[in-house]
Amino acid sequence: MTLMQRDIHPDYREVLFHDTAANAYCVIRSTAETTQTMEYEGTVYPYVTLDVSSQSHPFYTGKQSVSKNDGRVARFNKRFNRGVKR
Repeated sequence: MTLMQRDIHPDYREVLFHDTAANAYCVIRSTAETTQTMEYEGTVYPYVTLDVSSQSHPFYTGKQSVSKNDGRVARFNKRFNRGVKR
């Protein structure tokens, strides 16, 4: 039976992540290193800020915009009537 080596693994603990775009908080176990702490629901956690999470990402929120066909290929096809059945 092999045992894990001592004193080489990062500290795996609960960390408070804050999505600043959606102002949402999430407590997850992580090895993320930070010097900041914050109190959340009566408990002090290590604190990490995020720019984007599933709470604010357009793919997960359903607010994803559909790109228009205004690219070079679409302009070419429009100019030379490509894609129109004759």
